[in-house]
Amino acid sequence: MYDYYLGGKDNFEVDRQAAERVLSLIPEVRGDARNSRAFLQRAVRHLRTLGVDQFLDIGSGLPTAGHVHEVIEGSKVVYVDNDTVVLTHSRALLGHSPDVTVLEGDLREPEKVVAQAAEVLDLTRPVALLVVSLLHFITDLEDPAGLIGRYRDLLAPGSYLVVTHVAPDTMPEKADAVSAVYQRATSPFIPRRRAVFERFLDGFELEEPGIVNTREWRPDATTDESRIEGDYHLCAVGRSGQRVQ
Repeated sequence: MYDYYLGGKDNFEVDRQAAERVLSLIPEVRGDARNSRAFLQRAVRHLRTLGVDQFLDIGSGLPTAGHVHEVIEGSKVVYVDNDTVVLTHSRALLGHSPDVTVLEGDLREPEKVVAQAAEVLDLTRPVALLVVSLLHFITDLEDPAGLIGRYRDLLAPGSYLVVTHVAPDTMPEKADAVSAVYQRATSPFIPRRRAVFERFLDGFELEEPGIVNTREWRPDATTDESRIEGDYHLCAVGRSGQRVQ
């Protein structure tokens, strides 16, 4: 569905039908997806300037439409997803990319995911953990803040978290209707308010400008998002421990 919102071609009829139901409720979702992807691109470029050259993208989805490896060539990128269709297509698309690895894994199994990533990444050095447009598919019983904390503790000091989450504060009249559409999908859709989002950043020192909507995070001249309608994600970039040397 996310690929469809972005205008990509790697999606299926069932995805398009569900996405169109969401778009019928909130047409701006297509713009929101573009804002979220543009934020991710700016965030990884920023981290690359700080010396980060290892990226662990969990719940990566299909690696198309300007995904991480296309933005920061020459860095190690590990994509992790638990969808077999996504994995098959991702490996077909990226099979010959020496700096990119696609792993089967689930956000809800931090130790397993990090152990697999350790075969590719040097976990004695800082890693950028990317959890973008994913946590609103994790239930409260699965403790998303606790999961992020476990990843924080498993990665080297100086690692970074790049995180986004849909917030009902930004779509108060429509959040319930969108959640109802996703009840037919493989995961539920759970918008959370800013106070809950803040808990995901426990143990991280926020990069400026802190917690904001996606198009407010370090906007630049290369992505004129002021014209893109739709911004329902909160976002932040945070650093654990010491800054990368």
